Amino acid sequence: MRDVIEHRGPDDYGLFVDGPVGLGHRRLSIVDVAGGHQPMENEDGSLHIVYNGEVYNHADFRERLEARGHVYRTHCDTETILHLYEEEGARSVEHLRGMFAFAIWDSRKRELFIARDRLGVKPLYYVHKDDGSLYFASEIKALIAGRALQTEINYCALPDYLANHATSAEETLFRDVKRLLPGHTLLWRDGELRIEKYWDVEFAGFEDEAKRSDEDYIEEWTELFRTSVRLRLMADVPLGMFLSGGID
Repeated sequence: MRDVIEHRGPDDYGLFVDGPVGLGHRRLSIVDVAGGHQPMENEDGSLHIVYNGEVYNHADFRERLEARGHVYRTHCDTETILHLYEEEGARSVEHLRGMFAFAIWDSRKRELFIARDRLGVKPLYYVHKDDGSLYFASEIKALIAGRALQTEINYCALPDYLANHATSAEETLFRDVKRLLPGHTLLWRDGELRIEKYWDVEFAGFEDEAKRSDEDYIEEWTELFRTSVRLRLMADVPLGMFLSGGID
């Protein structure tokens, strides 16, 4: 499952096994190239994380987390996610600004927590089998390599795909394979799943916005755009940019 998606992470790889639980990771190294190996564990080894993406505001939390006794061993955003989860559990995801899909295994509680970013930039597919087993990956081909499913078409999703060039909800074209929706978390424990939404677009107070001038909108947008670009320039390796014409 790990190596069939080597193209997603050609720089590094890792594996963690705890009884019936396994976490595999392929890494494209961007921040703390030397120290950001995954799966990564917290100080006492009770939590392990695999993570795809980048959290742009991770440095904002470091001083506070260190003041609460957390000991950093790296300079990467992965470790901040771990320490935030130690402090706030599932609520930690609400503080993260970026694109991400991650899974944290808690060996004490024997539970797995999975989260996906607000707009679903990073993918997360899973299969929940009748015996309670859970398989998850960034691409469906990894689930197939893990023999988590029979490769049968999901005819219920076919009209959606033909109309929109992609399935738009949790269903995929593979029967039994689901996608964790953007802005959602998934908790697995004792074979059971609990899926919750932690974010959605809100338009509260939009009526008041209509009273503002065009100049106010332009000034605010310019500042937001500059801040967004500045945050995304965080890297320990050379960066590139392309203009695709899309919302990215």
